[in-house]
Amino acid sequence: MAENSKEDFLQLVKRVGAFFTVKISNLLRRLDSRSFGAVAGLALAIIFTWRLLRAPRGPQRRQPKRQASSASSSDVNSRASENAGSSSEVFTPPEDPTTQNVIDELFQPVKPTLSQIVRQRLSEGRKVTCRLLGVILEENSPEELQKQATVRSSVLEVLLEITKFCDLYLMERVLDDESEKNVLLALENAGVFTSSGLVKDKVLFCSTEIGRTSFVRQLEPDWHIDSNPEITTQLARFIKSQLHVSPEKLERPAANVFTTPSLEQFFA
Repeated sequence: MAENSKEDFLQLVKRVGAFFTVKISNLLRRLDSRSFGAVAGLALAIIFTWRLLRAPRGPQRRQPKRQASSASSSDVNSRASENAGSSSEVFTPPEDPTTQNVIDELFQPVKPTLSQIVRQRLSEGRKVTCRLLGVILEENSPEELQKQATVRSSVLEVLLEITKFCDLYLMERVLDDESEKNVLLALENAGVFTSSGLVKDKVLFCSTEIGRTSFVRQLEPDWHIDSNPEITTQLARFIKSQLHVSPEKLERPAANVFTTPSLEQFFA
């Protein structure tokens, strides 16, 4: 009876196998080359994914070498227990300071150039008027200009950057012709006329502060730079933006007036 049951089971398995063989053969006949390639590609993708999932996810700690056969069984058991306890630890390679420095340098923020800062601070203004005393020159009064004029070395680089993309006009109140000569000679010796687009015709002189205010209003600049608080206040209604250069801050400056201790610090 048992033999008959075994034979019946084998016959059933053979029939099922033959059935699937015929079905698969018919399916392969119907598939064209593109369909067959797609099925093959899908099979390869499934095999690759299955092998990838079976791969270990983290680096394994290297197992210590087996001790000589002469080692006692107690030593082997103790070491085996230590290895089992530390098998869950993740191996972390030592940091390479050189590699870390390279990564830090790559991800450091890029510092803007002085030219970019000047353009950004002036909001792409195309015309600028600027006073000389206390801003471009070391001297702070017209009386000092009668003796000499000295261009501040720290402001020279900023001044040259402004002239690269702005129509710049310099102006000052002077007491005599000798003062004008001193100012022009100082600007020329500093290389202002040769290293930038500034020409001597754009250096304006007047005998009163009212005359300097008139210069500014006639030119209608996008920015005016001054160190006189009275003129800065008067021009606030007429000029789009102003920069007041003075160690002392203005009291209640207008919304379009910015203050700075020096011209170069404003563009630092």
